[in-house]
Amino acid sequence: MTVLTQFDATAVPAPQALEGFTLTSSDQSPRLLELTLSREVVDAFVSAVAEWPVQALEYKSFLRFRIARILDDLCSNTLQPLLINTLADRRTGGLLVTPEGLNQVEQAEDMVKVSTAVAHLMGRSNFDAMSGQYYARFVVKNVDESDSYLRQPHRVMELHNDGTFVEQDTDYVLMMKLDEQHMEGGNSLLLHLDDWEHLAHFYHHPLARREMRWTAPPSKRVDKDIYHAVFDVDRDGLPVMSYIDQFVQPKDFEEGNWLADLSDSLENSAHRLSVPVPVGSFLLINNHYWLHGRDRFTPHPQLRRELMRQRGYFTHANTLRQSRQR
Repeated sequence: MTVLTQFDATAVPAPQALEGFTLTSSDQSPRLLELTLSREVVDAFVSAVAEWPVQALEYKSFLRFRIARILDDLCSNTLQPLLINTLADRRTGGLLVTPEGLNQVEQAEDMVKVSTAVAHLMGRSNFDAMSGQYYARFVVKNVDESDSYLRQPHRVMELHNDGTFVEQDTDYVLMMKLDEQHMEGGNSLLLHLDDWEHLAHFYHHPLARREMRWTAPPSKRVDKDIYHAVFDVDRDGLPVMSYIDQFVQPKDFEEGNWLADLSDSLENSAHRLSVPVPVGSFLLINNHYWLHGRDRFTPHPQLRRELMRQRGYFTHANTLRQSRQR
């Protein structure tokens, strides 16, 4: 079975001016594209959806798709196909999205609306058990007693995929920064599966397709164990991954050491990206092609970072052709 190891940068769209937004390759990697929504579009969108508070989006899920259409209409209906094609394309599969003019925590509700609209142009966000909503907002502080690394600021949160311990399909992950105070460090860490030097070695190992047990700590509010293998294939027969080091429960010596070797390989990859995400911006990645994590912060007594997360499944046929087999 073929495993991709080379990347043709010429396959990535050239910098271009589109209707209401611009698209370029990021400095970190041609796989990660940067999409900037113009101030004019953002202001028009915020005004057009002002009648619906975020609570209305929580209560009436169809409104999430209505505001998605409003945003796409403001972009002359060029944004939706761009999002679908980028998230489905294994050569890229990731975006850093910046809505111009949204960069203060006082604008957090508008940030949630913009990110919700983007997510619902190509998918639908899953129920997030941690928050009880279709999204989760959480704060990282200098001192934390969390039962996972999500809120612990002074250590690396290692590379992983989301949705490993739930039964819902998790095709995409959206991570937005709402606020940042007294922060140094803490960049987002990313690794595209096809850039990982040891993908073929681990993908072809006998344990790659063995079902393993995945559990979650109490803060996740998921009390059912899930069983699946670390690796699967997409609809083209190419590798996809569902892995997180904190929640996999190896049953024996062989599994434990294979997982430890896999973790070491991921964390030491020369192709791991360190991506700064400004307040108001968000990463949107294909969860099967990209692993993500977070670097450590420099301690500060007033350290504060507020994040917003959405994760869900693709709803468009073009995107589904590239997602993992169900």
